[in-house]
Amino acid sequence: MKAPINKIIEMLKEIYPSLQEPIVTEVAREGNPFFVLISTILSLRTKDKTTKEATHRLLSVAKTPQEMLNLSAEKISQLIYPVGFYNVKAKNILKVCKILVEKYNAQVPNKLEDLLNLPNVGRKTANLVLSKGFNIPAICVDIHVHRISNRLGIVKTKTPTQTEFELMKVLPKKYWIEYNDLLVPFGQNICTPISPFCSKCKLESFCLKIGVKSSR
Repeated sequence: MKAPINKIIEMLKEIYPSLQEPIVTEVAREGNPFFVLISTILSLRTKDKTTKEATHRLLSVAKTPQEMLNLSAEKISQLIYPVGFYNVKAKNILKVCKILVEKYNAQVPNKLEDLLNLPNVGRKTANLVLSKGFNIPAICVDIHVHRISNRLGIVKTKTPTQTEFELMKVLPKKYWIEYNDLLVPFGQNICTPISPFCSKCKLESFCLKIGVKSSR
């Protein structure tokens, strides 16, 4: 039996307040797409606590693309350390900011195609910027969203990109923006990659547990 999507979302909303929200969601409250873009770039392959601290350090020094370009790659690296690949991310941030200043009047574009043309910006980052930075319906699929959507039986896919397109077919549009917000902390704390905490999961009764070999 297919997982009841509406019920899953509403139950996750009940669980969500007890779990720590992703850093990008916190940053998005500022209503600044540039902050969301920078935070998302820093978050790749980095734990939320580290991302949060690095984001606040960097944005306390440079809050606009122009201000960011006044910093050297070395200075940015120092500010964002120890996020994953901090030296590479520092250089990428400068490349992105240069394009924003030269091509988009120092503004973050609000179209998927334009975001994907920025250096090292993939679909996950672009969709987060659209959804959290501009409040435009978009489904951000990371490892948690991909894993849990398949585990529950909502989709049957092999890659995050496939998951994104399949979710666009079955997930009501009103849930697109918050879907990542709900599944990321759920995946970090309860529906973990290995041995998920099925015994204390409120979704356990109708989860298909696809791919789950052992649970707690």
